[in-house]
This record gives sequence, structure tokens and C-alpha cells, in this order.
Amino acid sequence: MKSLDPRVSRLPETGNSSPKVPLDQFGTFEVFVQPKEGKPFQHEGIVHAPNLEMAYVLAKEAFTRRFTCISIFVTETRNVYVSALTDGDEDAYDHVTKVASTSGKETFEIFHLLKRGKQHQHVGKVEAGSHNEALWVASQQLRGNKQVFNIWAIKTSGIRFTKQEDLDLWNTLGEKKFRDAAAYKGGDKLKSFLEKTAQQ
Repeated sequence: MKSLDPRVSRLPETGNSSPKVPLDQFGTFEVFVQPKEGKPFQHEGIVHAPNLEMAYVLAKEAFTRRFTCISIFVTETRNVYVSALTDGDEDAYDHVTKVASTSGKETFEIFHLLKRGKQHQHVGKVEAGSHNEALWVASQQLRGNKQVFNIWAIKTSGIRFTKQEDLDLWNTLGEKKFRDAAAYKGGDKLKSFLEKTAQQ
């Protein structure tokens, strides 16, 4: 099934995880954000950048300037291995076939799309020798009771995680709290406006 969702259509098709030819433009990088401690990482969007490190900086600027966030990670779009996209009552794991276990295991981060139109969320990690095997192992270990419309598998080694020394990126100086969205008392201003309108 051909998806009209650009988050899916720009990703490589299942079974094709080989590197793409060099581009004459900046590459595309997927951005994942963890809003609070204990919450899962979720796909937030993309940035275009010349390399992974610059993509991380641009992702921070694009997606975490106006809300509280404790961590992000970034990976090249071509590193995202995509399962078949399903619809209706079909579950993406119903299309995952058993793969023989191989040597040379690596860690893969697994993401589920639980509702059409929403973002993929991180559900755990598996050890596998290939992307296809990672999907199969995920079907045995991470499949829950909820329907999954799409699955992403990403090698952990291909992800730029937030490091301890990066955490000060989200520090806001005490005198510059106005940069936080919470500093804009929209509710108070709306209430004041409605009260004035009612008095007229």
C-alpha cells in the first residue's frame, strides 16, 4: 500500500536498507524527543543538515526551544528500517516473517505507530543480526495488546543521543524565563479580555 504520509514515503521501503547514493544537498535526519523523565521518546520531525552533529544542534533549535525537554536523539533517515504500513484491522506484526537467528548481534531501537496521524513512539530495544531479524524479535518481545500500524527499527549505533555534557542546552537563565512557553499567560489574558468584553 502506498502511503500519502510524507513521514513514511520518504523512508526506505522494507527490505532496502542499503545506503543511498550521495546527495548534492543536505541529508535528512529524523528527530526524536523525550519530553519528561520516564516518558518514551517519540518522533518529532525532521531536519536537513550536512552531518549528524549539526543535525543534532539544528534539532535542538527547531524542536525544543519552546517547551521543556530532557533529551533528544537524531539519526539519518536512511538508517530507519520500515515495516509494511497497515490499515483497518491489520497489525503490522502480522506481516513480519520469522527470520533465522544470525551471529554478530547489534542493538536496535524499536518504534510503534499506534494511531494513524500520530507519531511513532519508542517501545524498547532488541538484539538482532539484521533489520529483518530485529522486527521478528520485536514481534516476540515487544508486541502488546494494542494494534500497531507501522514499526520502525533503527540501529542504536546510528543514533546521536543526548550526552551528559549536552544537558545544559536546555538550561534557561533565571532572568530569561520569558523564553519558556509557560511564561506567556495566555489563559489569564483571555480571561481578562472576556471580562472586559462582558462589561461593555
